[in-house]
Formats: sequence, structure tokens, C-alpha cells
Amino acid sequence: MEKFSRRLVLTAAVALAAMPWSFAQGEKAPDKMTGIAVGEKAPEFNLKDQNGEEVSLSGLLEGSKSVALVFHRSANW
Repeated sequence: MEKFSRRLVLTAAVALAAMPWSFAQGEKAPDKMTGIAVGEKAPEFNLKDQNGEEVSLSGLLEGSKSVALVFHRSANW
């Protein structure tokens, strides 16, 4: 049991020590923001939905005042 406790503590210490290094591997943030400004209207676009059907922004806005877009990046991209 004592051997297990030592392994657990050692594993946790190594994981905690490696955390700052793993976060530092990401891309540097851009110096200048890109895209549209807050409050600006989004440009017209066409995308495929989760069922493979083509959807346009204007089509989503028909009969509605607002649309929420969620972009989900899956693990297999």
C-alpha cells in the first residue's frame, strides 16, 4: 500500500510539473484581432449542418430576429 501511495504522489507531481509546459505549446495570440466587430452584422454565408444539409444565414434569419451559431471542433479534425 505504501508503494502505491508513493507512485500516486510521484505521478501527480510529474503531471503538475508538466502542466505549464503543455499550456505553453499553443499558438501565440494574434497581435491584431480579426473578424467582425461586436454589434456588426455578419456577412451572408452558406454552411452544411450536422445532417449535411446546406444552410444559409439569411435562411436561418427568416421569421426570426436572431441566430446563435455554435462552432464545435471535434477531436478527429
